[in-house]
Amino acid sequence: MKDPQILSTFQEPAAPPQRGRTSSVLVFDACHPGVVLRAILFVEAVMAVGAMFGSDNPLQWVERLALLTAGALPATLLWLLLACSFKHRLGRLGRQAHYPVGVVLGALAGVVACAVLAGIGVTASPPWLASAVTGLLLSVLLVAGLGLRARARTPAATAALLAELQARIRPHFLFNTLNSAIALVRAEPAKAEALLEDLSDLFRHVLKNPGESVTLGEEIALAERYLAIEQVRFGNRLRVQWSLDPAADQVRLPPLLLQPLVENAVKHGVEPSDRGADIRIASERRGETVRITVVNTVPAGQGASGHGVALDNVRTRLGLLHDVRGSFRAGLRYGVFRVRIEVPA
Repeated sequence: MKDPQILSTFQEPAAPPQRGRTSSVLVFDACHPGVVLRAILFVEAVMAVGAMFGSDNPLQWVERLALLTAGALPATLLWLLLACSFKHRLGRLGRQAHYPVGVVLGALAGVVACAVLAGIGVTASPPWLASAVTGLLLSVLLVAGLGLRARARTPAATAALLAELQARIRPHFLFNTLNSAIALVRAEPAKAEALLEDLSDLFRHVLKNPGESVTLGEEIALAERYLAIEQVRFGNRLRVQWSLDPAADQVRLPPLLLQPLVENAVKHGVEPSDRGADIRIASERRGETVRITVVNTVPAGQGASGHGVALDNVRTRLGLLHDVRGSFRAGLRYGVFRVRIEVPA
């Protein structure tokens, strides 16, 4: 069989909440850099539109925007600081409590913005009520948007999602592995037994529900089982080099993130070439960031490239878990395909 791909587009549905937990998922995590960035850009965009009213020329618009920013930016940062400070308390409350807290903080931020503008002499009679209502409405829109993003991370139609993922699993890898085992049964029964054990462990891991994230160490162990199976198929054509940093093993990743990348390296690097390919998997912790790389040589004349489904799958799930703190890059250069992932430690 020429297409041993399986699991490249396999994702696990989100795990149901465990009993006994005292915290719930936050609607908005104001300590998250992605939330901070979105909140500031959203408020600045609204201020930019508001500054257009009463501005006769671009210079006047810039001046009005600067004045509005002088009040809105400190108020927005205060909103984020207070929400971040209350993070653990909000976690112990139900999700219904997150919305009113965010809205009340928004009204408070509006009053603070008005006080800042009054302090620098922008207005003689500060519009306290209008500023509070404006802050309230902005926080309603912001919290609602963050709530929609939270729902996107945990789809409600779990059963339908699982059915879709199960339908996309392709059995070629299983068939090829069993064929390899059959070929080894008589000549090298010990290898055949080890191969079937690796296969059993691999599918046991795939079919269980690990939840929203797993550790890098668990992902590496799964990739090692997969490569041990493929080593039997390809022999010396598959040459693997590991360069792992133990300090990076506890970083959190979406489940089944590393295995599809390794499988792509085997499919597009080893399988099309009679000489095989070299695969290098590395991890490194640099301060508060962990870098993971999967590199494989690509034979000349390998034919048409893939559709990038597995890479898109990995990129999307990484973004859902780590947002702007996660980085994913992939590309082919000088006959070497490289995938680099960076996540917060």
